[in-house]
Amino acid sequence: MELKKVVQDLKVVENVRLNKRHFILELLAPEKFPLILPGQFVQALVKDSPSTFLRRPFSVHSVDYIKNTLRLLIQIKGEGTRHLAELKTGDELNLIYPLGNSFSLPVTKNVLLVGGGCGVAPLLFLAKFLNQNNIHPTILLGFRTKEEVSEIEDYSRCGKTLVITDDGTEGEKGLVTDHSIFQREQIQFKKIYCCGPDAMMKAVAKIARMHHADCEVSLENTMACGFGVCLCCITPTDKGNERVCVEGPVFNINKLKW
Repeated sequence: MELKKVVQDLKVVENVRLNKRHFILELLAPEKFPLILPGQFVQALVKDSPSTFLRRPFSVHSVDYIKNTLRLLIQIKGEGTRHLAELKTGDELNLIYPLGNSFSLPVTKNVLLVGGGCGVAPLLFLAKFLNQNNIHPTILLGFRTKEEVSEIEDYSRCGKTLVITDDGTEGEKGLVTDHSIFQREQIQFKKIYCCGPDAMMKAVAKIARMHHADCEVSLENTMACGFGVCLCCITPTDKGNERVCVEGPVFNINKLKW
């Protein structure tokens, strides 16, 4: 189904700094949202930033259809995201949205969500969507250190939430695949959703295959246009090279040439 896409100036309702590297923008749309699904993303225009020529892609972190607001979880990486981190209430941000495909609805209730770093961004929206369909997933979130752990209460409202940090300052210690939930002889989950660094997603995909669990990942390839014209975000699949911004960003691991 081809969803309606819009180009709009949204007003900043709130800019919440979570820690030194991450913040959340809450944005108010001027009219009723089109349908937005978990896993989809926006392309944001960074104004008044001389070295930021292209729009920046961000996963939709959550949507409130009553307030007509959406939230973006953003990691500060370069000049563009530093500029966005300085936006204030009342400022405007131009978005193209909703872009890309979405996570599929599982046929099982034994569901695991796995996110690492800023890759957790689309998972809160997905967890809330699953709840609306009477599915309460287990959620495993990986962070570098305790200072970067955030929004755990929000995730916990959606399902059992587990934390692991690289340095062990919160939850268990190690990478997400080091968590004890993966050390069981037979993993109970029949569906796994994953987003984060490529190495992490490939490691989770390997575990999913070993335990015959269906697995979808959200890729974070570099994108320029966001709607399939520039071809800079292609990824190898069983059907040849496909555009992450159009055929993705969500792919079943069985389709990817990993």
